[in-house]
Amino acid sequence: MEKFGEKLQRLRKHRGITLREIAPMLNIQSFSYVSEIENGNKKPSLEFVLKIANLFDVSLDQLLRDDLELDL
Repeated sequence: MEKFGEKLQRLRKHRGITLREIAPMLNIQSFSYVSEIENGNKKPSLEFVLKIANLFDVSLDQLLRDDLELDL
């Protein structure tokens, strides 16, 4: 079972995207926000989750439900 942050990190790395590269893709000023979410130190906003779902073309269920795996 993976949490949202772990799934985000796996998606990002699977596509070969660095933290510095993903920030502007999501219209975020600081990549540290993404890092904190990946490490479980911050909870993502709904807007952020929607951006991730659209960027990586995955469902909200796949991202938010710990019992669902990502199809990579």
